[in-house]
Amino acid sequence: MTAPQGPDLDATAAVDALVAEIAPGIRPPAVRRCDAIMVTGPWLAGVSAVASALADRLPEWRVLEATDLMPGEVPTAVVFVVSAAAALTDSDCALLDAAAAHTDVVIGVVSKIDVHRQWREMQDAARETLADYAPRYRDVEWVGAAAAPERGGPRVDDLVAELAKQLGDSDVERRNRLRSWEFQLRTDADRIDRDARAEGRRARVALLQEQRDEVVRQRRMSKSERVIALRSRVAQAKVQLSYFARKRCASVRGELAEDAAGMTRRRLPEFEAYLRSRLEEVVTEVDEGVAEHLADMAHELGLSGDAAASTSTPPQFETGAPALASRRLETQLMTLLGVGFGLGVALTLSRLFAHLAPGWTAAGAALCVVVGVAVTVWLVRIRGLLRDRAVLERWVGEATAALRSALQELVALRVVAAESALSTELAERNETEAARAADRIAGLDRELREHAAATARAAAVRDRHLPTLQRALAAVRSELGGSARLDEGEAKLGPAHEPGGSARLDEGEAKLGPAHEVRESGPSETARDVAD
Repeated sequence: MTAPQGPDLDATAAVDALVAEIAPGIRPPAVRRCDAIMVTGPWLAGVSAVASALADRLPEWRVLEATDLMPGEVPTAVVFVVSAAAALTDSDCALLDAAAAHTDVVIGVVSKIDVHRQWREMQDAARETLADYAPRYRDVEWVGAAAAPERGGPRVDDLVAELAKQLGDSDVERRNRLRSWEFQLRTDADRIDRDARAEGRRARVALLQEQRDEVVRQRRMSKSERVIALRSRVAQAKVQLSYFARKRCASVRGELAEDAAGMTRRRLPEFEAYLRSRLEEVVTEVDEGVAEHLADMAHELGLSGDAAASTSTPPQFETGAPALASRRLETQLMTLLGVGFGLGVALTLSRLFAHLAPGWTAAGAALCVVVGVAVTVWLVRIRGLLRDRAVLERWVGEATAALRSALQELVALRVVAAESALSTELAERNETEAARAADRIAGLDRELREHAAATARAAAVRDRHLPTLQRALAAVRSELGGSARLDEGEAKLGPAHEPGGSARLDEGEAKLGPAHEVRESGPSETARDVAD
């Protein structure tokens, strides 16, 4: 058996012309056919031993394993080796599918038949498994071999004979070219169909829509939450600060009233200045407390507390002066009452002395006069001091009432000013976040439109080119004959295990948005997509 001197150009050109007549412009398979026999199979199946034995028996052919092929090279025949000790699995079938994608000549070999007597049962099981995996393998010839037996020489005569039979067929080059075209057309059809289905793009679009809804929802909720939080905290601050001001006024009033109740004539001139200084201290304390509270409130809201905590001019309030000097009539009345009281005391004492010590009558009278005058003076001074204390206590009440009104006004003005400043800052922040959210939404919408346009273009490419590819694929499979005929359920793109599935989708499946948002690509883009 001699190796071919070169590819059958007439057979290859005839196949290319057949496909070009049905689907002009379709790229041909980008592979280079080499005069080689590739031996492949699962691990520990004896691939290397079979390859070595074939190389010795077929020196005119290049026998190699899958890893020895250069990129773009495809063999003329594929020998698929399985072990008689292990059942064939779907992963093993997938290995053959990848190796024989461009090759029609496939021969199955059950190795190690010298040590496994049940190799014929394993061969039948492998034939059935491979036929179930893909219809094209139903007519694959299976032989037994022992490439490296424990005793004797290699037993590969049946394999060599089968290779000679199939490689000697004059139709090998044509069928291999048809198989390459089948793989190429099926791959292109699957790619176009997969692009039109856009399952990955649909998941991305769903994620983008969820992100867009979340951005809009978060924007709306955050704005409402900030406004509600600001109003609530301002109302709380107004109540708390008003209570704080009233409490400080009540506290200082109690202190000053206690001081006024224990006032002496020596401390009386200093009391007015002392009261004014204490009221100023309260004003300063309340002002600082208001500023600190408003600053804390602003920080809790995530806003700048500078404008809210800025102090203003302390409020001015009039306390007047205590009415201590205008008491002439009261003094005269108290003097008259004191004189009467003192005279009564003097007369009582004089009569007492007259009865007890008649000899001391003159001295007793003088003493009684002195006592009466002293009682009169003491009574007048005590009554005046009590009156001054009452006046001071009343004045303290009036002054603290004025202070309370001033502090309430201070709290109200400061809270209103803080609310205005914080509302302005919050509005600016809302505008900034609204602009940021708008940019984010615009980016998401732009990406959604791009996905919709890409899906529409892919659907247009599918609708224009997939029928042509299907007709070309049907013609190629018809030329391949019985081994390429598919079951009724596989009459679309390929076997069920291969990617792609049905090439037909409902018209609405490839759409991600309204029809007016996308435009179909032009003829040049479509041709380029198919060429790729």
